[in-house]
Amino acid sequence: MNALPTPLTLADVNALPLPEFVRTFGGVLEHSPRYAERVGQERPFARVEDLAAAFTAAVLADSPEQQLALIRAHPDLAGKAALAGEVTAESAAEQASAGLDRLTPDEYAEFHRVNQAYHAKFDMPYIVCVRENTKDTIMSGAATRLQNSPSAEWETALREIGKIARLRVLDLVRQDPQGAGA
Repeated sequence: MNALPTPLTLADVNALPLPEFVRTFGGVLEHSPRYAERVGQERPFARVEDLAAAFTAAVLADSPEQQLALIRAHPDLAGKAALAGEVTAESAAEQASAGLDRLTPDEYAEFHRVNQAYHAKFDMPYIVCVRENTKDTIMSGAATRLQNSPSAEWETALREIGKIARLRVLDLVRQDPQGAGA
């Protein structure tokens, strides 16, 4: 897994040529650099939070088909792709932060069961901002969310994607010590 790049200043972000912006922010939304291209065209941003919010707004403004493609681009938590190292560096680091890379065989089996149930009911992966959770709260949240209607779960998945995107932007852009970039 590669280390995250040195955070940029907001001024750096606003000055990046669009192709470099897309390379830098293309991983903010899982396997979906098209959103970085859209957000890059909205610059300049006055605050880092505005930049982060632009990613969520781009997703919410997209068609349901593209939203579903984004949702489905996310890997299963503690799934086979994660175990094989076939997820993005961002996802691998996030799953590791919640201990999902260090599960016991029983815990792995439980995650696999939940992932299967989730796909069977919603035809999409269970998405949660793992950096805001532990493996225990992720599992208990899955049990609760399996009770949701498909439309409620769709909305929840998009909210969680927004949280993930925000944290990824904050990893990439340094906050201005005077507060201008906050």
